[in-house]
Amino acid sequence: MTEPIEPGDRVRLAYVGRFENGSVFATSDPEVAAEHGLLEAQGKERGEFEPLSFTVGRGDVIEGIDDAVVGMSANEEAEVTVPPEAAYGEHDPERVREYDPGTFEGMVGQSPAVGLHVEAENGLHGDVTVVTDEHVAVDFNHELAGKTLVFDVRVLAVD
Repeated sequence: MTEPIEPGDRVRLAYVGRFENGSVFATSDPEVAAEHGLLEAQGKERGEFEPLSFTVGRGDVIEGIDDAVVGMSANEEAEVTVPPEAAYGEHDPERVREYDPGTFEGMVGQSPAVGLHVEAENGLHGDVTVVTDEHVAVDFNHELAGKTLVFDVRVLAVD
């Protein structure tokens, strides 16, 4: 029997991340990625999907995954439900900013369009969510903020 995982151990996980409704948003399995349209969505090839490697307790991954693997062993599988506060936080309305369309175009260098991904000078990333004649709304929340995430994980290795 292998020793249970402890903080400080380096682990490799195979995973499938999905929303509560079952739709898959991330995976280390290229077959699952292909089945759920993630190859095209992420612009990846089948060989680019890799297990998740991290050091437990170092904050390399979301808290819910970090905490869930403690006590698991190599080859063990689990379904882990991670609430927003242990993942990417709640959706914060304060992180949605509005800009005048002309000001936005001057800052970004292109016309605003819903879905456009932008990077601010301070390094924040956001997505344009609303475009009207009067304003452009950019949401700087993480795209998974406010969502409960469900992960099927399998411990591949513990170093």
